Amino acid sequence: MTERIPVVENILNANDRIALDNQKRLTDAGVFCINLMASPGAGKTSLIERMLPVLSERMSIAVIDGDVASSIDADRAAAAGATAVQINTGGQCHLDATQLRHALDELELGTFDLLIVENVGNLICPASFKIGAHTSVLIASVPEGDDKPYKYPGMYHGVDALVINKTDLLPYIDFDMPYFRRGVELLNQELVSFPLSCKTGEGLDAWIRWVEERTAQAQKA
Repeated sequence: MTERIPVVENILNANDRIALDNQKRLTDAGVFCINLMASPGAGKTSLIERMLPVLSERMSIAVIDGDVASSIDADRAAAAGATAVQINTGGQCHLDATQLRHALDELELGTFDLLIVENVGNLICPASFKIGAHTSVLIASVPEGDDKPYKYPGMYHGVDALVINKTDLLPYIDFDMPYFRRGVELLNQELVSFPLSCKTGEGLDAWIRWVEERTAQAQKA
């Protein structure tokens, strides 16, 4: 009898093994790693730009940017004060563990406290591919609409924290926050959320404090 194993299962299993190696490598170096995911335009790079001036006063930060093409986001992270590495996926809609492993080779890990990985803008594929980060964060933005937890449950189910960006637009956009939050809670009751605006700065303090606390906890452990 011939046993057939789906190719996608083999790919994910191999990826998960490399992700575990990546996480051990980061842990051994004392680096806390955040996998930052969102749809295109939700505000991943803007959030990083707002975080860096505050956090870089107290810790050393590296950023790995994943994009289909260009180095625009890595250039912005570098201009904001981080050591930045760009990954161009050449059409792939997510980062995988092998790509992160190669990017880690470009960094002197022992010199950093925090690594932020800006994943490719997508609400489907990044949820399926572990990369070795210690925590996963999803950014949702008000202009995207309040139905995204219902339409993309995989993304909301598999993250540890949720940033709700562009709250300054709530007076102008038909976004039902209670409906949105109900959808989130159905999928992930333990999810901690941070409503904020990268434009006005409102709500950023709580988010930055959470990142600081998680980084300190990881380093103590």
